[in-house]
Amino acid sequence: MYSKESITGFPKDFLWGGATAANQIEGAWQVDGKGLTTAEVVRKAEDRRHGSMGDVNADTLQEAIADHSDVHYPKRRGVDFYHHYKEDIALFAEMGFKVFRLSIAWSRIFPTGLEENPNEAGLAFYDRVFDELDKYHIEPLVTLSHYEMPIELTKRYNGWLDREVIKAFNHYTETVFKRYKDRVKYWLTFNEINTSAWGFHETGAMDGDLSTQEQLQVRYQAVHHQFVASAIATKQLKEIAPNAKIGSMLARMQTYPATANPVDVQAAQVEDQKNLFYTDVQARGEYPEYMNRYFNENGIVINMSTDDEKLLKQYPVDFISFSYYMTNVTGVDGVEDGIGNMSLGGRNPYLKESEWGWQIDPIGLRVSLNVLWDRYRKPLFIVENGLGAVDELTADYKVHDDYRIDYLRLHIEQMKEAVIDGVDLMGYTMWAPLDIISFSTSEMSKRYGLIYVDQDDAGNGTLKRYKKDSFFWYQKVIESNGKILE
Repeated sequence: MYSKESITGFPKDFLWGGATAANQIEGAWQVDGKGLTTAEVVRKAEDRRHGSMGDVNADTLQEAIADHSDVHYPKRRGVDFYHHYKEDIALFAEMGFKVFRLSIAWSRIFPTGLEENPNEAGLAFYDRVFDELDKYHIEPLVTLSHYEMPIELTKRYNGWLDREVIKAFNHYTETVFKRYKDRVKYWLTFNEINTSAWGFHETGAMDGDLSTQEQLQVRYQAVHHQFVASAIATKQLKEIAPNAKIGSMLARMQTYPATANPVDVQAAQVEDQKNLFYTDVQARGEYPEYMNRYFNENGIVINMSTDDEKLLKQYPVDFISFSYYMTNVTGVDGVEDGIGNMSLGGRNPYLKESEWGWQIDPIGLRVSLNVLWDRYRKPLFIVENGLGAVDELTADYKVHDDYRIDYLRLHIEQMKEAVIDGVDLMGYTMWAPLDIISFSTSEMSKRYGLIYVDQDDAGNGTLKRYKKDSFFWYQKVIESNGKILE
């Protein structure tokens, strides 16, 4: 008879914290030799329910490069973490963070991506950030490429479509691994790598004027080059810092069938395969068989170098991280469109949704955790999960965000259930510990933070930080290791 000691809660070494991205938080886009990035040429969206992350072509790129302001490009200003990092990290420590997920801006280290020698001022900035984290015993979890790359690599190579970018990326990864080998234990390669299927923001390749089939060819070829670069980065890290761990990062969107009709169930399976394909490659080290049919039916040919498949097989990731915001619905007879700006599937009538149309499904997180654990048997890490909402700062500088507390509580409850199910869950970094510029729409009004930042959509404000009610709630969650959720 099989039996195992009952698990009743989160492990003692569970990594609680928060997550950010350089292009949404740092600002200082022209400071200390930093180069322009792909994230900083995407204009702010006109409609908050429809993101603008793919709206870049040769004309808009030139227009953005010629514009030396941040008026239409709020990611250039972020919330000035570059100059507020000590204050912000002190607030994270006050909440009790065990880990802080941040990304390194590639263009701070290699402004064009083509330099032989790194920009010392950029490296020194992250030295200071890691010093501050170490002061409070907070582990850094570092994303190597979070939706940004030097814009020169788009101009010269059309981003990841060209294999030459692999060399540039791995010159950068080797540089930061050597510099921070004694500072960083946990690394991620590409943020939400599966969103390469959506285009420019993740691949750096301009393909908006192409046919659907041509776009698919560009995007899957680009992500193949990222797979190879990720495997090479894994090899580098194993040689430079053998005790460090490196993971993949997926935007996890579980797909439900619209009905119990077997054709809908099968359609949902296909959609889920297209989501899991990326972790299949990075965690299992090989292209899954089911993608052969998809590639054949869509006229996609992946050009590979001789050693690519060997590299992928030899250097899979150590763990799987993912973001979780929503689930999707699909059916062969069509479903009501989901209007959320990152929801590609149908609307689920059983779920509530945020003001931005993102459907809220805490139980889907437990489902996703079990699916990923059963499929890969590798440690999992939830590195993004949160609620974007319009927050009101009161006259006495308070923010009463019970709606955010409710959202986080419901998801953490389901995380706990998944751990009891037997899932190996390393940690949880909610998105985001303080208000930052929205990825999808580049607005400030869509606030995720537990800390309010005084800045509006036009960039006006003092940038002062104020603790929301959720700050004090999350503090108790961490202190109790997830036992106190009320």
